[in-house]
Amino acid sequence: MEQFTYTAQPARIVFGSGTLERVADEVARLGRSRALVLAGEHLRAVGDRVEEILGPLAAGRFDGAAMHTPVEVTEQALAVLRETGADCVVAVGGGSTTGLAKALAVRTGVDQVVLPSTYAGSEVTPVLGETEDGVKTTRADPAILPETVIYDVELSAGLPRPLAVTSAVNALAHAVEALYSPDANPVVDGMALDAIRHLARGLRALDSGRGRADLLRGAWLAGTCLGAVGMGLHHKLCHTLGGSFGLPHAPTHTVVLPHAMAYNAAAAPEAMRRVAEALGTADAPTAVFDLIVEAGGPTSLRELGLAEADLGRAADLAVGKPYPNPAPLTRDGLAGLLRRAWAGERPAGGAVSTIDALTAQVVATFAGTEDARLGALLTDLVPRLHAFAVDNDLTQAEWQQGIDFLTRTGQTCTDTRQEFVLLSDTLGLSSVVDVLDNSRTPDTTPSAVLGPFYVEGPPELPQGADVSAGLPGTPLYVDVTVTDTDDRPVAGAVVDVWQSNEDGFYDVQLPDLDGPVLRGRLRTDDGGRLRFRSILPSEYPIPDDGPVGGMLRAAGRHPYRAPHLHFMIDAPGHRRLITQLFVRGGRYLDSDTVFGVKEDLVVDFVPRTGPTPDGAPVAGEWRELRYTFRIATTG
Repeated sequence: MEQFTYTAQPARIVFGSGTLERVADEVARLGRSRALVLAGEHLRAVGDRVEEILGPLAAGRFDGAAMHTPVEVTEQALAVLRETGADCVVAVGGGSTTGLAKALAVRTGVDQVVLPSTYAGSEVTPVLGETEDGVKTTRADPAILPETVIYDVELSAGLPRPLAVTSAVNALAHAVEALYSPDANPVVDGMALDAIRHLARGLRALDSGRGRADLLRGAWLAGTCLGAVGMGLHHKLCHTLGGSFGLPHAPTHTVVLPHAMAYNAAAAPEAMRRVAEALGTADAPTAVFDLIVEAGGPTSLRELGLAEADLGRAADLAVGKPYPNPAPLTRDGLAGLLRRAWAGERPAGGAVSTIDALTAQVVATFAGTEDARLGALLTDLVPRLHAFAVDNDLTQAEWQQGIDFLTRTGQTCTDTRQEFVLLSDTLGLSSVVDVLDNSRTPDTTPSAVLGPFYVEGPPELPQGADVSAGLPGTPLYVDVTVTDTDDRPVAGAVVDVWQSNEDGFYDVQLPDLDGPVLRGRLRTDDGGRLRFRSILPSEYPIPDDGPVGGMLRAAGRHPYRAPHLHFMIDAPGHRRLITQLFVRGGRYLDSDTVFGVKEDLVVDFVPRTGPTPDGAPVAGEWRELRYTFRIATTG
């Protein structure tokens, strides 16, 4: 059994849009009455708004926060804090402002309310990094953790794109390194993977409100990971480069992350596999590099201002103090990592990197597809298929088995049998597409899968006809109505019906039957009503003598469908409805082999005796089905 230790950090999170307006309430909630507002130079207007909301709670202002939290700047802010008699700080901005708030808190014990404007994540960690005499050091202390964090999505709306990208990748680094930390545990792992998914999605939709919300949520989760477990090589390198060479914090994280991941990949394969899975790719380091390039972020330490002559000293500093890391830290290894990061090279991912390149090559061939929707589908399909092969380490023999299975599936199809529809049905794909399509018209009768036994051009039948043509079975009288979503009757709707016999077979499975039976095409009257007679449908097995049946047997699954009656309804000016009505109390309702049963489509086929409503005499029990179908207009 897995054993682990997890310590939750006590912090209050206020997340949403427009939550800045709650800052005074949060200060009061802490029992504080004099707040020192900290805001960077580029956020003066936001700082002014915070002071306005705080009103009499605002005791003073300091706008001089700097990168890497220099001790001399902290001393200046400390003097202002003491002069104003502030009992708390309200920090609005990025990691620099948050770092200053932490530095003040650890020295004086004042409470902190932090409003992040970037995706640094440090606001939810008990960690403080400070720079003195050109050296950056970090320390952890519960007193460093801010008491309240107010995440307002609107605060990041004006974040310049370059800063948004680097800030988000900085957060991504917290989540990645948490997965191979010596302190890693399932709770943090879950937050880290969720953070990676949100951050990647946000970086790909950076200019949208949804993208900003994804980035902010990812940053919060990633920062929580940073505060819960120790970090490794990546963070130590970035602290070295920032503190000793003056490189900007978030851009340095952005450049170094893919290379630090590549350095650790062989020593932390499971962590890298999970990162790659969260990113929807085969190789994590190259995927992160490509994501940065796609978002327009920096890719080389050279462009950040690091001199080539400083690479050796940086490597020496990085190995000067030992720290936990999956891969052994050697001077030569780190020197190579730093040189590749300085040059901006794409990390080498081995075989999976070759596959990534191949996938990109295939996807590129669809760029000229005239049908935009087709191009989008193919462009999405190929990476998923390739990732499936990589994730499952497919062998040539296994893939050949798959090819053979699909070949036999196609060869089994005839004019009266659709094995590919059966395959789609039994894998649940038909029902997934059905749910997606039906969700576009939520006020209508739920749809259901078409199934493999529909035949084009069923016989035209008059109202009141017996579609069973006298076949044996429990008599069924059907009286249904078709309306629009405003409950107005739909006259002249074309309704195709089809079903199995009492033994569970459709007419196309019984070649000795004379002509189509248990199927027909009828039309609603002026009141939208449709009446016909038939027999009670039975549960039945889908054809299981082909490749799909073999798959079901191999998986230990039964082939049965719950008893149902098919309907396809067409009317001018309305969306087509394909659905099924299931017999309440019938077998296999909870294990229908094509996953087609929906609770709203399970209805009463009511037992009756005596003549049917149309006056036809019936000996013994018969069933009555009454139902109203609601279909959507196309306008």
